[in-house]
Amino acid sequence: MATLGNAKNTIEILQKHHFSFQKKFGQNFLIDGNILGKIVDAAQITEDDCVLEIGPGIGTMTQYLAERARSVIAVEIDKNLIPILQETLSSYDNVKVIHEDVLKVDINHIIQEENDGKPIKVVANLPYYITTPIIMALFENHIALQSITIMVQKEVADRMQAAPGTKDYGALSLAVCYYAKPEIIMKVPASCFMPRPNVDSAVIRLTRYEKPLVEAVDESWLFAVIRASFNQRRKTLLNGLSNAGNLGVSKEKIAEIIAQMGLSPTIRGETLTLEQFTELSNYLFLAKA
Repeated sequence: MATLGNAKNTIEILQKHHFSFQKKFGQNFLIDGNILGKIVDAAQITEDDCVLEIGPGIGTMTQYLAERARSVIAVEIDKNLIPILQETLSSYDNVKVIHEDVLKVDINHIIQEENDGKPIKVVANLPYYITTPIIMALFENHIALQSITIMVQKEVADRMQAAPGTKDYGALSLAVCYYAKPEIIMKVPASCFMPRPNVDSAVIRLTRYEKPLVEAVDESWLFAVIRASFNQRRKTLLNGLSNAGNLGVSKEKIAEIIAQMGLSPTIRGETLTLEQFTELSNYLFLAKA
């Protein structure tokens, strides 16, 4: 089977199978072999690795991964792509294709079966509309993983590594830096995809920490506090938290805790560091009804 990392071979296989792009799945296939090689390099794939690829499409990046990794598990939601994958990956005996929605798969069970429970590496060219839910599911479900190397919309990559006080900083920035070290590897122009998207992309690697850099009394509570702080971005931290309605702490008590931390009563959530959010959430956890 010819390598797919170019427009000619991609068009040929799509026409052969009469494939139609599904807008609901946000399908944009990479057609630049140079970029594909750099993604696999960035993911630091070795012959010892078991790789989970989310959304293999027609198998373009899967071929590159299969050349380097011990094994590749590719999870694809679109049933129309399964026969194409069977053809494009037919010469690789180290690839397993699963037709399923990755958000509904028991990934830890797969890791147990395919990699004896040892951490895997995740590689993906993610549809823009579902990037955040997939990343958060991988982290919050405590999937055994070493790193996530993904192609995402450039704006999303910027949000993942944004610093406090910047316009891109938000709940996603804090969630990512709680679990992992984010590094933008490269920017990828829209011309490298078929069909061509309306925005440029970026490859970002999230290297999982063995344990979070901060100690939260309750992890899910920490993220509830963070989300409440950013739900009404223009409001002060005090108003954002007291308007959340699901924290069970009075406005007076929240104001008291903010003062106790030495923060201004008019401070906004977007200026707090992860360490400050952790301290705040720990105080609120002890104060909640």
